[in-house]
Amino acid sequence: MRKLFIILSCTILFLTGCTTPKQEKSALKYVDEPHSYAQPNEAVITHLDLDIVVDFDREIINGKATYKIENNNSLQIILDSKFLKIEKVYADGNETEFLLGDFDEQLGQPLKINIGKETKNITVYYSTTDKTEALQWLSPQQTADKTHPFLFTQGEAILTRTWIPIQDSPQIKLTYNATVKVPSELMAVMSAENPKKKNYNGEYHFKMQQPISPYLIALAVGDIEYKAISNRTGIYAEKSMVDKVHYEFSDMEKMVSSAEKLYGKYVWEQFDVIVLPPSFPFGGMENPRLTFATPTVIAGDKSLTSLVAHELAHSWSGNLVTNATWDDFWLNEGFTVYFGIRIMEALYGKDRADMLALIDRQDLDEELERFKDTPDETKLKLNLKGRNPDDGMNSIAYNKGYLFLRTLEETVGREKFDEFLKKYFQKHAFSTMTTEKFVAYLSENLLEKNQITFNTDEWIYTAGVPGNQAIIKSDKFDNVEKELKQFIESNAVTTDVTRNWTTQEWVHFVRNFPSDMEQKHLAMFDKAFDLTNSTNSYIAMVWYEQAVNYDYHGNNVDAKIENFLINVGRRWYVSTIYKAYKRSDKVKEALIIYNKARPNYHSVTANTIDDLLGFQK
Repeated sequence: MRKLFIILSCTILFLTGCTTPKQEKSALKYVDEPHSYAQPNEAVITHLDLDIVVDFDREIINGKATYKIENNNSLQIILDSKFLKIEKVYADGNETEFLLGDFDEQLGQPLKINIGKETKNITVYYSTTDKTEALQWLSPQQTADKTHPFLFTQGEAILTRTWIPIQDSPQIKLTYNATVKVPSELMAVMSAENPKKKNYNGEYHFKMQQPISPYLIALAVGDIEYKAISNRTGIYAEKSMVDKVHYEFSDMEKMVSSAEKLYGKYVWEQFDVIVLPPSFPFGGMENPRLTFATPTVIAGDKSLTSLVAHELAHSWSGNLVTNATWDDFWLNEGFTVYFGIRIMEALYGKDRADMLALIDRQDLDEELERFKDTPDETKLKLNLKGRNPDDGMNSIAYNKGYLFLRTLEETVGREKFDEFLKKYFQKHAFSTMTTEKFVAYLSENLLEKNQITFNTDEWIYTAGVPGNQAIIKSDKFDNVEKELKQFIESNAVTTDVTRNWTTQEWVHFVRNFPSDMEQKHLAMFDKAFDLTNSTNSYIAMVWYEQAVNYDYHGNNVDAKIENFLINVGRRWYVSTIYKAYKRSDKVKEALIIYNKARPNYHSVTANTIDDLLGFQK
């Protein structure tokens, strides 16, 4: 009887035009997302009005978040929340019941809010706590000018939920307005339309009119100033750094113009960069309209501005077309590395681009070696369910992703590949992309169209790097290796040949010391080039790594390493040096330094180094 009932039910569904459960799922707008509690196919946020007060005395943000929602006849909407104090919630102006679910170490808690089937708006009154991971509160002493405190947020990957209750999935895009109240001597800026001058009543109003993913909502508050580069580009920095930053990034307008020539119009109107205090955990963060950047790229010679090109490229790959889930992270970063290197080639020539690409290739080799016992980590398409999505933010996504795209370019030809990428960004603007959807689009619009056979699945779904990879060469680096060998064999240095070396050449020189190199050669190089006292943070970082690797202690290098680790919070830089300590069985020495440095690190950096060194809080 039950079997007959099921058959009759299916017949009725068919006759009335209803779909089967499988068809319903395939028609859903949003895919399953293991890193968010939200159920956006039931009810989803579309716009945020944020009204908050930044309280430096108590080191909290408090206020309210009001959302417009699209409701698919649901009686509940679920937001993500972590380490937030939820005070009360309203639905269409009436106070409503809510429930915070069980706490998960990675995901936080689901905030379940009762709504009606016709509910259009919800408002959450809340405050942050001392455990909030996205925020870093800095004392005046931790800033460049050392006169006022500073605050910045870092939302990627899933930390926005720690300072705003929100549906914290990259596939959920929303517009936002914000009112932010700060101390009158400070300025607030966001990933939105920004002020150019300080408002001495301490109240700032923001609009982001294009839909963005929650991890791109960003806030910084400090004693900062703005200086324009062009009518659509400029920089924010503390007063003592404004002129240095302005000079360093003076090619920003040229970068935007070069990017537009490659892959279409820059759609965010303004491209500004704010240089944050040194504890910022990343090189840069591509927050729309306002990239956040580390001061470690201020080298005085524009040699590290490839970072700006990379963050600008995210305005297309990442911000415009966004990975739907963190398992698809390579769609953001692989494309951006490729695009950023193309910008650098357009501005500074093929030699510079080849050096950047080859350094990335060497970084990829190191990552492949690190994952030799866990090869699944080297797939482009990941499975991060039950894990922190930060686990996938490594050289595989960035540099294997880049190598895949470069190999495609060399296979089909640059002209056809550029045409394909430009149309890809235009067609999918302000939407999200899964790996599977991209593979289908690639096959239909590039490979089949040009009758090309390519091992796409091998590149994306299998471990390691396929044999048809593009081979990256650099004549400049070949010369560096030749000179390094000559210096070692002759026990003498000729400084004339290094006088015009770029940062990338110096990095290649230091990173390619032979494994059997003697201490006297490190001392020779340090004396000739004063590497221990380098003011270029990238060169200093690789030199300090080698000093640890080779147990070199000359020229007061130990004190310099400790000072670097205490005062720089960029995760890539400090983790590179801490890894060298660990490889050299010097974890105890590393922990002595880390105990001093950890209070200066953002939670993103601290969590990584905690795991690396086995630090017990």
